[in-house]
Amino acid sequence: MLISAIFVRMAGNTFGSVLKLTTFGESHGEAIGGVLDGFPSGITIDTAFIQQELDRRKPGQSAIVTQRKESDKVVILSGVFEGVSTGTSIGFIIQNDNQKSKDYDHIKEVFRPSHADYTYQQKYKHRDYRGGGRSSARETACRVVGGAFAKLLLAKVGVQFSGYVSQVGGLILSNTPQWYEPAEVEQNPVRCPDQKMAVNMEELIKKVRKEGDTVGGVVSCYIKNVPVGLGEPVFDKLHAELGKAMLSINSVKGFEYGSGFAGVALKGSAHNDRMNMQGEEVMFAQNLSGGIQGGISNGEPIYFRVAFKPVATIMQSQTTVSKDGKQVAMEGKGRHDPCVVPRAVVIVEAMAALVIADFYLRNISTSISA
Repeated sequence: MLISAIFVRMAGNTFGSVLKLTTFGESHGEAIGGVLDGFPSGITIDTAFIQQELDRRKPGQSAIVTQRKESDKVVILSGVFEGVSTGTSIGFIIQNDNQKSKDYDHIKEVFRPSHADYTYQQKYKHRDYRGGGRSSARETACRVVGGAFAKLLLAKVGVQFSGYVSQVGGLILSNTPQWYEPAEVEQNPVRCPDQKMAVNMEELIKKVRKEGDTVGGVVSCYIKNVPVGLGEPVFDKLHAELGKAMLSINSVKGFEYGSGFAGVALKGSAHNDRMNMQGEEVMFAQNLSGGIQGGISNGEPIYFRVAFKPVATIMQSQTTVSKDGKQVAMEGKGRHDPCVVPRAVVIVEAMAALVIADFYLRNISTSISA
């Protein structure tokens, strides 16, 4: 009992059931990285695509994100030979090239409001205050790599992803996700497919940044060509795993799929997804279910929205408390995003890809054993 009270280990670094991603590393450590277990052999690995996905997330890519300069070059250590997956564990690493740990000296003895500083200190009795250590969103770069592998696998069965920014602050594109071509999304630094709305969103982010403040937003995701039958009833429902995946991302405060909260205003007669036959195929008159019924994919597009809070680090004076229990004032320093959603788009897609690929491999395992 004494040992468990003194030594507390950090669990929860692995995501997935058949396809498992384990990540490691801290924001200001030597490197971050991961191990992807359960990835099948014989898949052609496009390393340029994986790097391209990382480049969508990396810092310093525009004037409206953190100016930390990281190359974010991924090095694949194992599991790929002559450009093809071998079926063994895929190990990879990303070096941290541009740490400025001194930027965090001012928070060594204090807790930043709405950060993990206080809870980490209370739970582990010791924390890496440099950028938040393990709690830093830099860890999500590893998820993007794992998600890129998952996308390469799912491309074999035609699954495609369209993530984009649909809201920044009070500026809303649409509450119902739809398909946008990735090229449309990547035409502006906000990653909003509506170019006029993107300009307004960018101006808002710049305005908030000048005020030393931050703003939240929403990332919408639309996934098409998902096979029927992914997901397990009861505790491993497809939408439940998607929700867990999204809520595990830094700064996420909400997840809704299909009609979501708006659906409560409808009567069942209006909300039901009526079915009919077109030739030998079952078709749905509408898709308020968001492509998932009974926790299992029904073949319709899956769509959902993910809400991100305003970044907690602001360049304004705030009251907080110190480790020794004193009331103090502090002000954020260093390089931080005024709004996370432009860089979060690829993270949302990556986590969705990991979930769908995992369930796809579960189905294959079940059919083989049967």
